[in-house]
Amino acid sequence: MGNVTSSVAAKFAFFPPDPPTYDVFREGGEDGEEGKLVFSGVTADKNMEVHLLDTKGGNKIVATFWKHPFARFTLLYSHGNAADLGQMQELFIELRAHLRVNIMSYDYSGYGASSGKPSEFNTYYDIEAVYNCLKREYGVKQEDLILYGQSVGSGPTLHLAAKLQRLRGVVLHSAILSGIRVLYPVKMTLWFDIFKNIDKIRHVNCPVLVIHGTDDEIVDWSHGKRLWELSKEKYDPLWVKGGNHCNLETYPEYIKHLRKYINAMEKLSATQPAKPQMTNTPSLTETRHNKCLRFGIR
Repeated sequence: MGNVTSSVAAKFAFFPPDPPTYDVFREGGEDGEEGKLVFSGVTADKNMEVHLLDTKGGNKIVATFWKHPFARFTLLYSHGNAADLGQMQELFIELRAHLRVNIMSYDYSGYGASSGKPSEFNTYYDIEAVYNCLKREYGVKQEDLILYGQSVGSGPTLHLAAKLQRLRGVVLHSAILSGIRVLYPVKMTLWFDIFKNIDKIRHVNCPVLVIHGTDDEIVDWSHGKRLWELSKEKYDPLWVKGGNHCNLETYPEYIKHLRKYINAMEKLSATQPAKPQMTNTPSLTETRHNKCLRFGIR
């Protein structure tokens, strides 16, 4: 059954950029040691590190850690479809500066310089490998971690969020209720559906921020609205009036609302999380990094 589900997913959910927009290579090491991993196209940045991680699916995926020297939280960012890490650099640099957070992101199996083929379950193995890296290499605790899922990235985000009971927060950006529901307004969850976020959101125990454009032509606004309604701990959502699937970062309210959310999370007790108080920074300039989630039979 899992193989059938993966086959359905591969047919209409995954569109990795071809060719990839970057490469990863090792600088020459000394005395037989392996050299440092380098991400092509990124200006030398001592606060950016590259990792090549083994997953339970048998693939090697690329992850990048963007460190802020005064960060309180780490954002684990799962990007949208038809994009890879090479196209996301500008956004990560902006978010790191404006939100004062560390950012860990990764390319799904079969995306960018990550090996393997994209599938629903591979994205789950991918995000688990990244989370383990955050714990092992950087000592990141659940209480200091915010999961951020954009579009199809909401799938692995909610998969992990449903398993981690002490997360600081979750951000769902243009998220989907499930794969089939993007194409058809089905009422029941079908066994062959993928990314069953509508079911997993009920198991998330931290404050959830939902961001969605009211004119989203790819994933209808109703997806974000329903996910927010089903959240146990609802944070004040951001409905971007006139926003579509690909341009929410260009609206001034995007960064303002994220900043407000981060500030609210900082006020929460790490031992007894309470409902955040709704409390209101520079906007991001228009960027070209983002690519849309595209659902459609190949």
